[in-house]
Amino acid sequence: MTSHVEVVGGRRRWTVDQKLVILRDAFGPGGSVRDACRQHNIGNGQIYTWRRQAFSGELAGVTPAMQPDFAEVRLDDMTVSYQTHPSGLIGIELPSGIKLTVDSLVDAGALSRVMSVLTR
Repeated sequence: MTSHVEVVGGRRRWTVDQKLVILRDAFGPGGSVRDACRQHNIGNGQIYTWRRQAFSGELAGVTPAMQPDFAEVRLDDMTVSYQTHPSGLIGIELPSGIKLTVDSLVDAGALSRVMSVLTR
């Protein structure tokens, strides 16, 4: 029994349209780089190289993506007012030995409900 192994050498040539289809498979809606690599039998480094080339305009036939512009922002002197409220903690110790600590801004209704449950 003889086996035959064929070795294919050399580089594959991809047209710009083929590269764009592969990039769409990798980065389009529902796309996955891993799945595109498997489907087209290429390495992920090749996909990222083509993506970089597409963004920079090196990939023939592709208009480079626009780079964001930055706007200068100036802040005038602003006065910031803070609402102050009395702060402080209130300690409550129940006859059962339970200790509560609440802020002075505690909702009285909520505290009343908690207290009624704890004193049963």
